[in-house]
Amino acid sequence: MAGWDTLSSLLREELKQRTEEGCDVTGYAERVEAAIAAAAAGAGEQPLDEVYDALMALPVAASFPYVEPNDLAAIRAARPAATILLPRLADDAAAADRFLGAWLGRSAGCALGKPLEAGPYMAGGCGNPGWRNVQLWFEGADAWPIRGYTPEHSRAETDPGLHIGGYSLPCTREHIRYMQTDDDIRYTVLGLIMLEERGLDFDTWDVGKLWHARLTYGQVCTAETQAYLNFGRVTSHMQRSRPPDAEERLAWVRTYRNPYREWIGAQIRADAWGYAAAGNPELAAELAWRDAALSHVKNGIYGEMFAAAMIAAAFVEPDPAAIVAAGLAQIPARCRLAEAVARAATLAQAATSQIDLVSALWDAFGHYHPVHTINNAALVAAALIYAAGDFETAIATAVLGGWDTDCNGATVGSIMGAALGAAALPAQWVDPLNDTLYAEIPGFHPIAISECARRTHAAWARTGGR
Repeated sequence: MAGWDTLSSLLREELKQRTEEGCDVTGYAERVEAAIAAAAAGAGEQPLDEVYDALMALPVAASFPYVEPNDLAAIRAARPAATILLPRLADDAAAADRFLGAWLGRSAGCALGKPLEAGPYMAGGCGNPGWRNVQLWFEGADAWPIRGYTPEHSRAETDPGLHIGGYSLPCTREHIRYMQTDDDIRYTVLGLIMLEERGLDFDTWDVGKLWHARLTYGQVCTAETQAYLNFGRVTSHMQRSRPPDAEERLAWVRTYRNPYREWIGAQIRADAWGYAAAGNPELAAELAWRDAALSHVKNGIYGEMFAAAMIAAAFVEPDPAAIVAAGLAQIPARCRLAEAVARAATLAQAATSQIDLVSALWDAFGHYHPVHTINNAALVAAALIYAAGDFETAIATAVLGGWDTDCNGATVGSIMGAALGAAALPAQWVDPLNDTLYAEIPGFHPIAISECARRTHAAWARTGGR
């Protein structure tokens, strides 16, 4: 079974994943290519499956310097020892404004980055790193530095490798009238649905059931595609109850033929859990863990926990460095993600300009896939710290950095919106959205963004997430 890509492509990605996880893969590059050649010559999938299974059986080397568990208790035991105390969020008009700010900020940041979610800006191309192509696009439209939504056209188009995808035109400067459907927004809506239907009484099995009930196969990507398919093989539409061996089944669901299990897909699903636990980062991280454990492992899980905890903290803590620290407090101290975020924070504090910062980030983390969790989480943290509380600078820096442009813009926008509140967000980012979201989910297509915020605020107040 393949899924997001062919089995040959999954196998090549798995080789990279096992290497990053600390396994000794000596000799496996040759075995992988030999199996792919055999399959192409008519041997079928058996050679691919045999090498894939061998890769998955490899142990993590004893010399691997990181501690990266998957289960919640072990993650909590591996957190930093220091305790971070935050004030309680009062349920008042100011709180309502912060929920609206979070939804609007997420939408604005996502819309800014969505037209740039293309190869040259994410992975680099035309002889440039991705961030340089983002800069060239805005410069070629006489829109540099970034002070508004992405222009539809640019003189940079004279290079045939630089373009804006037609699917994202509704988010461009010339056309934006609402928040266009996007997976970053759909998962926030799904989280709201879960909170309204189950409150805080849900688990990972429930998340899988919600996906199958509300998402089409075409709406999921990478790790989510693999988990969506795998979950369908261990459950049925007719039997909704959680089986006694659910944990064993779920461990298989999130790993089987899923080389994307540390990519960014879980991190973009964090927002609803941060909103549900506004002011309570530990609870936000727990809710995020329940969600991430369907499709991700290790740093893929930590990315969602880190983002959810930062979002929750932003409702009561205005200082970006403290917000980042609150996120780090909920993930293992000796994981690759924590190490990368700490390095990114140092780079942000030393940066003399946006260009200086994103260039340094690419030098440090450019070896990761453009939609891996670690490099993108590092960029999110760096953008927050560098912006020092300025909404526009934060989302512009996150998107300028390339990699997963819409995801990073959305996460940073959500955090900044929660910290500042809707009333403080710049009109040039909020007004073009016309308080309208199209989510491609029944009941949310279209819907007022303010209605989503109102319902999220109500869910937070009702469930005791505070």
